[in-house]
Order: sequence, then C-alpha cells, then structure tokens
Amino acid sequence: MNFSFEKKLVLKPQKEKGLSTFITALITAILIFLPFMILNKGYFVFYGDFNAQQIPFYKMCHSAIKNGNISWNNLTDLGADFIGSYSYYLLGSIFFWITIPFPNSFVPYLMGPLLILKFACAAFTAYLYIRRFTRTPDAAEIGGLLYAFSGFSVYNIFFNSFHEPIICFPLLLLAMELLITENKRGFFALTVCLCAVVNYFFFFGMVVFSVIYFFVRVLSGAVRLRISLFFALVFEAIIGVVMSAVLLVPSLYALIGNSRLSEMLLGWNAVTYGKEQIYFNIIQCFFFPPDIPARPVFFPGADVKWSSLGGWLPLFSMTGVFTLFIYKKGSWLKRIIGICIFMAFIPILNSAFYAFNVSYYARWFYMPVLMMCLASSSLIEDRSVNFSSGVKRTAAVTAFFALVIGFFPQRAENGNLIFGLYTIGKDLTYKLRFWLTVSIAVLSLVIFASLLKLRNKNLKQFFKTSTVAICVVSIIYSLVFIASGRSHSYDINGTMIRDLIEGEVYLDDESEFRIDTFDCVDNTGMYLGIPSINAFHSVVPSSISDFYKYIGIDRLVASRPETKLPAVRSLLSVKYLLSRVDGENFSDNHNTTKMPGYSYYKSSGGFNVYKNENYIPYGFSYEYYFTEKDIKIDSGDIKSRMMLKAVLLDEKTAEKYKGVLKHIDDSFGISSSGESYSDSQFSDEAMALDCSELAENAATDFSYSNTGFSANVKTNKSSFVFFSVPFDSGWSAKVNGEPVTIEKANKGFMAVIVPEGDSVVTFTYTTPGLKTGAYISIGGLTVFLVYFIAASLYINKHPKDTYYPEGKQLIQRWHKSEIAESYDEEDFNSEDTLLSALNKRLNRYSSEIDEQTDSSFNIKTDLFDD
Repeated sequence: MNFSFEKKLVLKPQKEKGLSTFITALITAILIFLPFMILNKGYFVFYGDFNAQQIPFYKMCHSAIKNGNISWNNLTDLGADFIGSYSYYLLGSIFFWITIPFPNSFVPYLMGPLLILKFACAAFTAYLYIRRFTRTPDAAEIGGLLYAFSGFSVYNIFFNSFHEPIICFPLLLLAMELLITENKRGFFALTVCLCAVVNYFFFFGMVVFSVIYFFVRVLSGAVRLRISLFFALVFEAIIGVVMSAVLLVPSLYALIGNSRLSEMLLGWNAVTYGKEQIYFNIIQCFFFPPDIPARPVFFPGADVKWSSLGGWLPLFSMTGVFTLFIYKKGSWLKRIIGICIFMAFIPILNSAFYAFNVSYYARWFYMPVLMMCLASSSLIEDRSVNFSSGVKRTAAVTAFFALVIGFFPQRAENGNLIFGLYTIGKDLTYKLRFWLTVSIAVLSLVIFASLLKLRNKNLKQFFKTSTVAICVVSIIYSLVFIASGRSHSYDINGTMIRDLIEGEVYLDDESEFRIDTFDCVDNTGMYLGIPSINAFHSVVPSSISDFYKYIGIDRLVASRPETKLPAVRSLLSVKYLLSRVDGENFSDNHNTTKMPGYSYYKSSGGFNVYKNENYIPYGFSYEYYFTEKDIKIDSGDIKSRMMLKAVLLDEKTAEKYKGVLKHIDDSFGISSSGESYSDSQFSDEAMALDCSELAENAATDFSYSNTGFSANVKTNKSSFVFFSVPFDSGWSAKVNGEPVTIEKANKGFMAVIVPEGDSVVTFTYTTPGLKTGAYISIGGLTVFLVYFIAASLYINKHPKDTYYPEGKQLIQRWHKSEIAESYDEEDFNSEDTLLSALNKRLNRYSSEIDEQTDSSFNIKTDLFDD
C-alpha cells in the first residue's frame, strides 16, 4: 500500500492546554466567589441546603474524624451510622480530605476555596476527555470551560457535594475510550472505583449512561471493538466496583429500609409526568441560565424546585446541539444526545439514572451536558460547518419562552387582565430575576453570533475571544445566580455567621441531652455541636422514619416534629429549646409558650433558650407495655403521650416480656377497642406527671464515646430500660459485662433488660458491612494488581496483538513530529484504520498547517479519494 502527500511538512506538536484550561477556570471561579467571600469576612455562605447541610456536615465530619469518632454519630438526627450516612455526602471526596490538616475552626473558611477548586478540576477533566475528539487544544479548552460553568454546575452550588461526580464523569468516559480504542488496561477499573467511592447515588446513573455510551459508539461504527477488549471492559467494571466495597457495602446497609428507595414508578406515573409544566421546564433549562432552587420564576407549577434542572451552556447555549443535528446525521454523538432527550421526557427512563426513585430529579443532566460541550467544541473548529442555522433555531426557542412567559395574558385574583405568566403572587424580585435571566441568554446569543464572523476570518483569534467571552458570561450569570439565592436566605451576617458559624450557646449543663429548635436554620444543633431532634439529612437509620411514621410524620429528608407533639420532646430527652432572637417568637413575652411545660431560661449567642420542665434523661424504665392494636386512635399526639405511660412493643416482644412488663388496662383511659380515650389521662397535667415518674428512675452518668454509649442504672427490680437511640443492626449491648439482647421499642429505639440493683449498661456500635467491605476491597485490589501487571507484560511482549484501531505506531510517529512518506502495511490492522489514524493526526496539526501554507493537505491512496 503506497501513500503520497501533496506537500511534505515537518510540524511541531500543538501545545496542549490542559493546564491553561485549569488556570482559566480557576481564575474565573475566583472572580465568581471572591466578592461574596470578601463581603462575609472570608466565608462563602449561600442559602438552603448549602447553609443547612454542606457547611455543618464538613465541620462536624472533620471534627469526628480527627477525634476518631467514626462509628456512631449522635449529632446526626437522633443518631446515625457515621460511615453509612456520610459516604453519600463527603467521605469519598478528596476535597473533604483536603480539609483534615486544617484546624476545625478553619473549615468554614475553606468552603469557598474548595468550590473554586472544584470548578477548575471539572474544566480540566472535561478538557482531557473532549481533547480526544478535537483537532485543536483550543477547541477542547472551550469545551472544558463550557462544562465547568454550565447551568448544571452553577445550579448545584446549592448542592455542594454534587460537584465531585461532575468532575469524575469525564474521567470515566476517557478511561473507557483508552481501553476500547488503545487497549490501555487498568485505568477504567480505577475510575470506576473512584466514581463509586465518590458518590454511589450518582455512580448508579453513570453506569446507566456508560452502557448507553458504549453500545452507541460500537453500533454506530465509531469504534471497532474486539471481543477480548469487550471482556476486559466488563472485567474492569466489575473489579472497580469490588475495589470500592469498603464504602459501598456500609452504604448499602445504611440504605436498607430508606423510604426514598422503597417505591418505584408504576402506571401512568411511569409514562407521563403528572404536571405538564415539567416538559417545558426540561426544555427551558437548556436555553436559559438556571433558576435558583426552591424559587423558580419560569415554571413554578412544575414543582421540581430541588431537582437540579440546569443545562445551559454559557455563550453557546444550544447552538452546537442544533448544528450537530443538522450537519451530522449519522453521528454517534447525535444518537447519544437524542437518546438522552427521549429518556428525559419519560419518567421511568429518567428515573433509571437515579436508582428508579419516585421523586423527579434531573441530577444526571451533567452527562448529556458533557456531550453537548463535545458537540459544540468539535463543530466550532470545523469551518466547513455553518453555525448560523443552529443560532437561528436557538434564538427562536429562546424568544418563544421569553415572550410567552413574559407577556402572555392571564387573569389576576381580582379579575384584572395582567401580562406575564410569572407575575401572580410574585413580588418585584421575581420579575427582575426573570428578565435578568432572559437578558443574559439573549445577550449571549448576540455575542456568539457576532463572534462567528471572526471564526470565518481567523480561527485562532476566534478561540481566544470566545474563551474570554465564555468566562465573562459565566462570571456575570453566576454572580446573578448566587446573589438571587442569597436574597432568599436568613440574615446572613447575623444568623449564619455570627450565631452559627462563629456562634456558641452556653447552657451551663454538663449532662447529656438533646435540644429542640424553633424557627431556626436546619441542623442548628450540628452547627453548635449539641445533639438535636431537628435534622436535615437524607440518609439516617430507617428506625427513625418508622417512629415518625407511627406518630403521623412523613420523614423524607428531614426531622421537624411539629409543636403539636410536645410529648415527643420528653420521650427523646429534649432538655432545652432554642429560638432565634430575630425569628418568630416561641413565647409571648417569655410567658405563654407554643408548647406546654416550657419556661424561659436565658438568652445566649443570638438565641432565646427555653427549658423543658418535662425533660426525661436517657435510659428510663417502663412498668407497662402496649401494642399497636391497643391504641387505634389516629392521633400522633395521643400515641406519643401514650409512650410516656407504657412502651410500645410488637406482639412477639410483648409476649416475651410479660413477666417483666404489665399490659395496659382501663386505668389508662383507653377503651377496650383502642378507639377512644379519656381526656384527663392525656392532658398536659397528666403528661407532666408521667414525665416526672419516668425521670425519677432514669439512668445516671449517661455518656457517649467513640464506640457507643454507656450509663449507670439503678432499679429495685428487673426492669425494661429504654434508650431513645435509634435501633440499628450494628449495636450490641452488655449489662455488667454480660451480653444482652437489644429489643426494638417504641417503633424505632432500643431497650434492654436490667437486673435489680446497680448496673452498668454499655452499648457498642460496629459499622455494619465495614469489615466485610474492607476484605472485599483488599481482595479486589489484589486481583486488579495481578491483572494489571499481567496485562502490561503481555502487551509489551505481544504488541501486534494489541494494536488499537487508530494504529499505535502511527500515533507514536506523529508525537515525534514526523510525517513519513510511506508506512508498512503490517503496522496496522486494516487500510481504513490507518487512514483514520492519519486523518486524525493531520487534523490535530491543522492549525499549524493553516499557518504554514494555504494549500490543502490531503492523503491520497488508491483505495480512497481523500
């Protein structure tokens, strides 16, 4: 086979821009976050989940790890498995582990710098992946910046822990490409392990997308895959998951019984969305900068306020995608984006990316966003492709949403005709946000259309100008997004910084207890380092949900018992209640409180503190029991007050302890059918008396440790002692050094039998699945190392058996800046793969070729025209 060139050139390889992309994104992110950090004394605070979860989670977990408290965490809701609960949020994140060398007080200062670093890393990993498909590093740099500052990334500042999967995903696809096209072994297994460890929830979606990506690439003819490489791909995927077992297995144990995973979409809910606005919202999020979570202005009726609906690409918008569909009709990339669009509109298919959860989420949109960035960057460098059609179509859709939502008439409540679908019930802030968002989207399209003229004249200058424009647009719309979110927050300078991040509450009480909060930021107790019954956390023991469900509270992501349930506080050993000085009043001039049994205690650290006079310490003894059939009244208040008179047991457990506990009788005021009760027995006065009696026999010297908790108990007979600590399979207990059986009591907590006299009760927690997961990971790592070494040795000894389709030796020659006049046919699998490799490498050098000559640079063979 003979090849000839019209012109022989010796070219230098183009300078890669991975580092440049990282630095550019880093500077852009600094300009976004630094103004807010300066405004707030070095802290970056936002609103909603960021303030209520990310900051306190980072600070609490940082302290727990440095103190060795990695088993049971009593600051998470009523208590939770530390590893199982926080593997989802941050334990697999390298960014969290970066904070460990710093003092705990410095952690809140790191939230802003870590976000800046995350954006820069996302740009870098996206560059590495996109670069495989572009002729020039300049185009890949644009793709990396578009990905890092997409609407999805900026939206999820609100959910700070979502950025780690955004960073890792391009590496997963890159590693797959290296394996199936270059036979580079091991990297795919490592990235699978990395993605699984970083966030198992997002990893589920990555697996789904990777399967689609692989088969579309192969079936489209874009990749010629040998069977041996297919099996290597499957093996590395499996071994990668196995190596991540040290975190995955404990996480699976923690998720057992989680109400958010126990249901699946069925019937019409699986086929169509119940709210028609969702369809428009999905489309709109790719044409405009994102709405802020919980405060949408485009489609408030969609009711998807925290779903991460964002996908807009700064400056480019959807121009690249439209252009792709116009010019690349058989493209594998077009097919993948088309599949993503189809799946986004079918609820059951959409949910496949997040473990078939019944809630609506768009938290997988960063995957098609990466494909959109690839389309935009690869097409923009090809001057044979005309972007004008893509711009026109994007402008038409943008104008449609802006004009319809902004001006379509409707009737106000008073009957007057008004213009704008977002106006009813919304103040001027919402209108301003809408038009700001529209203005940014329109202005971006105008700037991009103008830059296209420069593209046709000087491609290199176009790249430079476009890079600057992307950064400027990203800064502007991100500043608007963050400022809009902060406008809906609590008093940032007061509540967030003074009272929580830097605040302390002095209660002058050394005993163990829980607090309650009223009109406070979620997880206030975690901020202050005090156990609290108020918590905002998605992964907690299922026993907590069981308890709340029984008393009529549907606990999905937060524990916020209403004030109409005062008995719950006493049952859960709540001693103090905190109410913000600047918030809603818990009492009328410190006299009449919203719950009975509370009195004003003191003011400290920006809070009014109230003391619960019906406080019961941990570890109190019961004399009576009841079962569910004994009380059928649909009242959470009555059920919780009943638990102060007798312990709730299932039938089997009740039968087991009939010799220790007495069954309730008519003296409790409950009818024989369990359907009526005596008001006097369940009055506030009766509740106070019940609490007093239980408090008299409560445990003393109760204390938590790094392995569990212990207490001293004194009883005058064999007693059933209850601890309001969530029941979990990881617990074991000893009384006076002898193992005892832990019983599930009051629907979600633990109790043990304690003999007469003085006893020491010790509960020890061992993270379920941690040891098993560690053994599996070690075994998986061992197998991986053997596989990697063996594969490397075989490839080195049998290079001709492992040539990848593009032609390994040809690539090596191009890296040496040599363009030879002929090649040996035996170096390649087939003529067409050789031609593909030649064209790819020539394209890589096209910018330098353009600079050196105006002549076309073509490969000519006797088999192909060009």
